[in-house]
Amino acid sequence: MKVSLYNQQAQNVGEIELNEKIYSVKPSLHLLAEAVRVQDSNARKGLANTKNRGEVSGGGKKPWRQKGTGRARAGSNRSPIWRGGGITFGPTSDRNWTLKINKKAKTKALFMSLTDKVQANQMIIVDKIELPESKTKEFVQVITSFSTQLDNLGKKLMLVLPSNQKTLVAAARNIPFVNVVLASSLNVKDVLIADTMIVVQDSLEVIEKTYLRETASKSAVVATPVTA
Repeated sequence: MKVSLYNQQAQNVGEIELNEKIYSVKPSLHLLAEAVRVQDSNARKGLANTKNRGEVSGGGKKPWRQKGTGRARAGSNRSPIWRGGGITFGPTSDRNWTLKINKKAKTKALFMSLTDKVQANQMIIVDKIELPESKTKEFVQVITSFSTQLDNLGKKLMLVLPSNQKTLVAAARNIPFVNVVLASSLNVKDVLIADTMIVVQDSLEVIEKTYLRETASKSAVVATPVTA
């Protein structure tokens, strides 16, 4: 699959071949939904926490004697039926929200999301992006030059870098709709919610080395003949 290659002035400088194992994967909505659900669950923090009757303060003394008062029996004001008492079966911070998904399924879901961006013309490949200084206005000029390719300029934009380019990261971090990620740290949800992706050309090689590593290692195994 060939797509256009641009420079940072949004000028077409040629074409580049994309790996069909990554960018031509048949989509599965069920797998994509599962991958997003697992990612959300694993990122969830159990902040809700209630105290049971053994954790609330007070309750060291029996409120009144057992018989003769005309009131119901009570042994502690920490009882769940009392105002200010403990909570029964309430949420606790030690709940584990972690879910599991097979590594191959997770990787395949990522390839599906990248395929969707390519087929929807929402991925722009740029040969390189170089800024004279880490100024936000410098980076704004770069993304503004792609206004003809970015029909939804101003919405969620993902910038994929092959390495941590500090000048570029510092220039883009003040823009609320821009999400800067490394090619080795892609995830399904961020790719799906991005309206457009700007991918630096060297990032394509990093993506292949990171996510096709297992496939490459298995295909490199050569069977040795058995000798009598």
